[in-house]
Amino acid sequence: MTRVAIIAALHREVSFLIAGRRWQRNSPYNAKGISVWTRCDAVVAYAGMGERRASLAVEAALTTGPISEIVSAGWAGSCVPGMRVGAVVKPSTIVDARTGERFACADGDGSVLATVASFAGKDEKRRLHEAYDASAVEMEAATVARLAQAHGLPFLAVKAISDTVDFELPGIERFSTADGQFREAAFGAHVALRPWLWRPVLAMAKSSKLAAENLCAELELQIRRHDLEAQETA
Repeated sequence: MTRVAIIAALHREVSFLIAGRRWQRNSPYNAKGISVWTRCDAVVAYAGMGERRASLAVEAALTTGPISEIVSAGWAGSCVPGMRVGAVVKPSTIVDARTGERFACADGDGSVLATVASFAGKDEKRRLHEAYDASAVEMEAATVARLAQAHGLPFLAVKAISDTVDFELPGIERFSTADGQFREAAFGAHVALRPWLWRPVLAMAKSSKLAAENLCAELELQIRRHDLEAQETA
């Protein structure tokens, strides 16, 4: 049985996917801040935000057995007006905004996804669209694509839009940790003392949940498509 490796950053991005009873958690990685979930046709790994953590997640997924395809999955911010929250993006090209490298994706929709090193505000989103024709932005896909290429594995990206081009929360990057996690409790305490942030934070929470639901539905479809293709070529 060939298996898809799905690489995310945070549990909340893939929580709806791994809620099913068929998934089993691979506990040896917990001490390293890496979570790996497996079933007969897929692996899900997440280790936090950013390049280094994405590398750890890929490495962990590859230790679970044969992998035939790698998918970078998660939330992304829109870089263009009119893209609705919850929309699923399957880019044809990943561009690493730090190096200018470009990576081709299988099964793409013609769009460009930019990978950056930190949270992108509205000005950065617009700059990425102007510089690279990017439709969306996130923090891990270029690293995952680079590692898939190094291992000779097909690669694609599936992202769901969690925030629009005009949305930003100044200072949110202060709540990310060295191991790529988001300090939700500290962020909640910060927001509680600033009533002007309540509305945008509530909107962000609602948008993120919708994006995660749509993302996980598309990932399940991708696993099924991969299984069918494998059966047809067997």
